[in-house]
Order: sequence, then C-alpha cells, then structure tokens
Amino acid sequence: MSRRQPRIISLYTGAGGMDYGFEAAGFRTAVAVEMNHDCCETLRRNRRFPVIESSIFDVASEVLLETAGLKHGEADLLIGGPPCQPFSKSGYWATGDSRRLDDPRADTLSAYLRVLEETQPAAFVLENVTGIAYSGKSEGLDLLVDAVRQINRRTGSRYEPVYKVINAATYGVPQIRERFFMVAARDGTTFKFPAATHGEVDHDAGGLFQIVKPYVRAWDALAGLMPEPEEDLAMRGKWADLLPTIPEGQNYLWHTERGGGEPLFGWRRRFWTFLLKLAKALPSWTIQAQPGPAVGPFHWDNRRLSVRELCRLQTFPDDVIPVGGRTSIQKQVGNAVPSLLTEVLGRAIRAQLLEGGGPRGELSLLPRDRGDPPPPRKPSTVPRRFLRQRSRDTAHPGTGKGRGAVARAQESAL
Repeated sequence: MSRRQPRIISLYTGAGGMDYGFEAAGFRTAVAVEMNHDCCETLRRNRRFPVIESSIFDVASEVLLETAGLKHGEADLLIGGPPCQPFSKSGYWATGDSRRLDDPRADTLSAYLRVLEETQPAAFVLENVTGIAYSGKSEGLDLLVDAVRQINRRTGSRYEPVYKVINAATYGVPQIRERFFMVAARDGTTFKFPAATHGEVDHDAGGLFQIVKPYVRAWDALAGLMPEPEEDLAMRGKWADLLPTIPEGQNYLWHTERGGGEPLFGWRRRFWTFLLKLAKALPSWTIQAQPGPAVGPFHWDNRRLSVRELCRLQTFPDDVIPVGGRTSIQKQVGNAVPSLLTEVLGRAIRAQLLEGGGPRGELSLLPRDRGDPPPPRKPSTVPRRFLRQRSRDTAHPGTGKGRGAVARAQESAL
C-alpha cells in the first residue's frame, strides 16, 4: 500500500524555492502564505496549491488549517524563512508571554512561532540568514531556542531544535550560498543533518581518500542554455566596458596592484561582487536579490544572467517560470532557497522524522555532469579611458579605517 504524501504549511513562501525542493522529495504543499503579489503570481502560474496573498500577521492559524484541509496536529511539516530583520526585537520572546507572539506589532519570526504553536506540525524547518548563529552574537538564536521550549511547556510537544549553517554547494547546488537551518520533530526525535556530498577534491591524492564528489560547476547548470531572444542582458553603466577585461572567476581585484591587470582600483576598496564573473569550472557565487548595474555574478560571456540561468543556479525545476519584470524576478529568485538543498533535507526528514518512503536514488534536481567546459576566453584590452585612473586609489587600510567609517566617525564627533 502506497503511503500518502506528507503535507506542508508554507510561510514566507516567496517564489517557492523551498516548496519545489520538498515537492521533489515527495511532499505536498497544502497551503502557502506570501504577501508579495509577483511571488504569488509565480506560485499560481507554476503550481496548483492554495496561495493566501497576505501578511502572515493577518492570517489566523485556523484559516491556514481550513484552507489546507487540515486539523490541528495533522500537518507533517511547517516550513519558512522569515525575513532577517527581527533579531533586534528580542523583547517579544524574553517574557515567554504567548500573547506577545500574537501581537500584530511582533516580528516575522514571532509569527512563524505563533503558527508553530497553534498548528503543531509533526516537524518544522526554519531557514534564515547565517548571522543568527554567529559566535558571540547569538542572542536571536538563543531566544529562538528558548521560545520553542516555551511552546513545548505550553502544549506538551517535545520539539528539540537542531541547527546548522549549510553551504548549499556541499549538497550539489552549483552555487556558493550559506544559510541557517533549524529542524525539530514534535515527538522529540533528534534530526541529524545529512553528510556533505560535494566539496573540494584533492587531485594529488588520486581520489584515494576522497569521500565527496567535486562541487557541481556553473557549467553543469548552464551549458546549452540559451537566453530568450527578447531578454536584454547587456551590462549597463560606467563599468560595462571593463567587464570583458576581467578573466573568468575574477572580479575588480584583477585590476588592483595585487592582481594581474591594471591598477585601477585600491585593494578591497569595493564589494566582492563588483565586476564579479562566473567561472565555468567552479560553482557560482551567491545570486543577488537586488544587484546594482556593476554587481555580479555576471556570465562568462560578459553579460547579465538570463532568467532561466538564474533559476538553474538556484536549482528550480525547469518547468518553473517566474512572473514579473526583470527587477522583480531577480529579487524573487535571489531571495529563494536553492530547491536541491531542500530536496536533500526533505528526503532526510522523511527518513528520520516521518514515516519514511518517498523518492530514492538520484536526486531529481541535481544538475548532471556536462563534461569538460571550453577554455576561458582571453580577456580584452582595457579601454584607454579607464587608464586615466591608474594608481589613483590606495589599498583599504583595514576594518574601521575606510573612508566611510572615517566620515561617520567625524559626523559623530560634531
């Protein structure tokens, strides 16, 4: 007899990155809550599950359960990545007052905890920024763990949270992207995060002691993918003509006194993503949600990434087509969780915390090996107009000593 699909309550669903991964692991989203209209239209266009277009603060848990066709305690999984602003509002959890979690002025994380308490799913997954778990700055994490303990005391549940900062590339995602994940089961079963499957390969050792596969490359995700004819992917702005002068896998640091190009910029005077270009033989760097005109990663063909390429690097299923203008789609995809990552976690959660079953064998969202990529293109010559700024800038003097920090210090002294 076949087992039923585990059912999900999805909060802060966005464009559905987490949902597509859990779907690939055999789960079914029973209801999703998202307040951004374009994200909701993306979900409606690509999937048939119910979407509540509203702030979670305006959606009662009873409405969630009714829309999902579930009763209290029947949901198999609660998932969501509350936006990362709330950690300065620790007072909402400090007293353990359940009314604080219902306060409409409370933050997004409190709303997630409110739904957890009022729906009592068999397990939950909470995703967030890595900063929540920084050593010495973990007040938000400590309060989150304590809030779950308070929920246990009030409801008789036995959620025991375990958490980990995960680099998505270590599970086969063709993108370096670190995020925080917390998982717990209502019956107290302790979740164990699956071991990494991909990483750096020591070629000198001949693979004798290698226990992981090589990182999945940007080439594996993008090879053979052609942009749509109507997409305008040309880089714009002051620095557009400088991008072709930077080799694959490099950024503006190539054009500093410590790089191999012209000394046009001071060392570490810019953000890492400035003029950052993909390398075929490496994973992509993190896809940005709101990039400026010179913010990468850019394609090795010296252009912006297409919508389909952005989705491939986030391991969305190929049948997913985001809705909206370019800026909106970039934000939707850039804010998403790589779907392959939650396919991996979904399989582990089913095996360890639920009834087992589900897909086995090769992961459905894992990009396949596309063979050896062509060699990198030789960088072009720096246009003469950029050479006028040679050696005009110095290296960054260190933390707290940059121009911005000095200016702020001077303003504070006034």
